[in-house]
Amino acid sequence: MNGAHTLLETLMEAGVEVCFANPGTSEMHLVTAIGKTDKVRPILCLFEGVVSGAADGYARISGKPAITLLHLGPGYANSMANLHNAKRANSAIVNIVGDHAVWHHQHDAPLTSDVEAHVKIHSHWFKTTTSAEDLSLAGAEAVAASLSGAGKIATLVVPANHAWEASSKSFDRIPPVPLSTISDERLEAAKRLLKNGKRTGLLLGGSALQEQCLAYAGSIAGATGATILSETFPACLQRGEGRVPVNRVPYFAEQAIEFLDEYEQLILIGAPAPVAFFAYPGVKSTLYSDHCLIEEFAGRDDDIEGALESLSGSFPNNNDPALQEYEVPDVANQSLTPATIGAVVCRHMKEESIVVDEAISSGLELYAQTIGAKKHDWLAITGGSIGYGLPVALGAGIADPDRKIIALQADGSAMYTLQALWSMSREEIDVVIVLLNNSSYNILNVELLRTRSGEPNAKTLSMLDLSDPVIDWVKIAQSMKVEAYKVDQIDEFNDKFSMAMERSGPCLIEAIMSQEIGEAIKR
Repeated sequence: MNGAHTLLETLMEAGVEVCFANPGTSEMHLVTAIGKTDKVRPILCLFEGVVSGAADGYARISGKPAITLLHLGPGYANSMANLHNAKRANSAIVNIVGDHAVWHHQHDAPLTSDVEAHVKIHSHWFKTTTSAEDLSLAGAEAVAASLSGAGKIATLVVPANHAWEASSKSFDRIPPVPLSTISDERLEAAKRLLKNGKRTGLLLGGSALQEQCLAYAGSIAGATGATILSETFPACLQRGEGRVPVNRVPYFAEQAIEFLDEYEQLILIGAPAPVAFFAYPGVKSTLYSDHCLIEEFAGRDDDIEGALESLSGSFPNNNDPALQEYEVPDVANQSLTPATIGAVVCRHMKEESIVVDEAISSGLELYAQTIGAKKHDWLAITGGSIGYGLPVALGAGIADPDRKIIALQADGSAMYTLQALWSMSREEIDVVIVLLNNSSYNILNVELLRTRSGEPNAKTLSMLDLSDPVIDWVKIAQSMKVEAYKVDQIDEFNDKFSMAMERSGPCLIEAIMSQEIGEAIKR
């Protein structure tokens, strides 16, 4: 056997089942090895940003790492934006990056680069193999590293000759580093804060936003008067009918500061202290009051469920937490707006749907309108790097093909990774894409005002405008064999969305919306 085959055997032994790939010449022996097994499913993606985003979505839903197959330094560089989001989401991913054969580096061939410098940026663990015999052990180490704590990004750089040279041994699974147990001191500190009578927020993030953890948090809140809060962009928030509702910290800094002003103390559970996404003139970076006490009870790599269970048990007289009721908002008018679209999505959403939110400026209303939907998982853009939505929807569909995927997708950010449509079609992903077309980077029209950058002129606004030429998403989708429709009235959207929810396979609905914010600025 060669190194590629022993590496693959090791990865399969460690439980790897999926490979998202955009390979090149230096990865051909790995491609061949994957082709000779029926235990690893290869998913071809036509851009590395789709590869990394799909691996992120897969990990968020399955809790397991997929492998990515990337081509040298430039291939890894193309994946970095969505690896940034994945790192913020604590997604378990194993990147395999092919490199030139060891002796070829001296010749400085066109694709030669400092691969290690690239991979260090977003990798919690990385290694360049030293021989073919070293390859399979490194694979076992990479999987273990990816599954350590809440989830990590591990990157293995494989010189091409190590893949094709002889290797005699594969390795068994290596146990990952487990979650840390909360100390008695931290538990007692949290109990004291919850009993001191001050206005308290339980700020949840990461795994704390899973159903059972929310139930424990709800019990704590019911017993102490604390309020349950969520980080702004959660990796996976389990919400909807029958689950404990949670108040999400607003995105806009001014709103968040007002929202958090009442709290005298914030207890952090799987979430960092809230800060503004960007700096703005005259606006502070921290979103909580200057007099607010910040206390971390449990971090991302701690046993959050166990910690919340223990804390909940400290208040034995608490009542069962209030649960979200099923509630569908009315469609107020026939205009196609984020609010009316959200009402329709809420009405037709199936239980246990997975919602991938990259709606950007439309996202606030869509989130608010779907609070009372049937229970579902809500995946957000954790790191703020756009182009995440379609690839994550692809990966989520691979992770759990029995659940309906709903991708709420802004038009501008969809252009970053539209290649995901091709892979969705090829793999027959059961996804409904709501393409929110306002022909604009609409969020940046808002930011023009918030940054106080001056009065925008026509030249300025042209850098935020997507209407010339018009992007026809129906034609784009249909060219990749994705069923697609264009609508500009809410009743049309209702018909197409309800139909798509009852069918299987990928479907895109292009919703033509008004440019209220952008037009107001132009006026």
